[in-house]
Amino acid sequence: MNPQGYDRMRQLEDWYWWFVARRAAALRFAADFQPRRTPLRVLDAGCGTGALLDHLERWPDVEVYGLDFSGQALAYTRQRGHCRLVQGDLTCLPFPDGTFDVITALDVVEHIREDEGALREVNRVLRPGGVFLVSVPAFRFLWGPHDAALRHFRRYTAGEIAALMRRTGFRVSKLTYLLALLFPAFVAQRLLTKLRPNAENPQAQLIRVGKLLNRFLIGLQGLELAVARRLSLPFGATVFCVAQKPFPKPHG
Repeated sequence: MNPQGYDRMRQLEDWYWWFVARRAAALRFAADFQPRRTPLRVLDAGCGTGALLDHLERWPDVEVYGLDFSGQALAYTRQRGHCRLVQGDLTCLPFPDGTFDVITALDVVEHIREDEGALREVNRVLRPGGVFLVSVPAFRFLWGPHDAALRHFRRYTAGEIAALMRRTGFRVSKLTYLLALLFPAFVAQRLLTKLRPNAENPQAQLIRVGKLLNRFLIGLQGLELAVARRLSLPFGATVFCVAQKPFPKPHG
């Protein structure tokens, strides 16, 4: 992400509906699937400007760490009062094997060329029975200037994420699309953007909304999340996956 992108993230991350909905999904699924042991050690891999860390630290008996490639992002996160922060790369995590119980990577994996290598590293630093929560943008046909501006390498289908998880040693516990109710609007917006390309100066597309509409969209995504906890939604602008590192099989 370019430096202006982190400035904008810090301005929007606490209240803009898209960030709020993504964070709510991560917290809800983490609560549903987290290992039943204490204390929990949690890593937000690709923590950005730190909003998810604020919420994770409210859990009881938890030790929360943040990792990001960007020093600028970590500087913003320190301003929130977080101190367990590491600058690093998801493909070479600076932690011993089996360090964490829960790892989140929200809209991070699509930024990494070697996505399979990154997930093997996540698997390495998870404890057996640990949980990995990941969100990624969905469907290659939605590729556009937004992806170029954010320096994505790819968009995924749910099937591609499930296969990637299996290849890297995970067992999928939950797999669903999100932003399904708004999916027609996403498709229309992306198709219109392709009709007016701006290849020289691609821009990330976070549409301005008023307070009432923002509140409505947060509520709408809350209703969708309640459904997605029980059913796997068949389409949407985001793929969300919860995967577990299996316990080793007993010998003999």
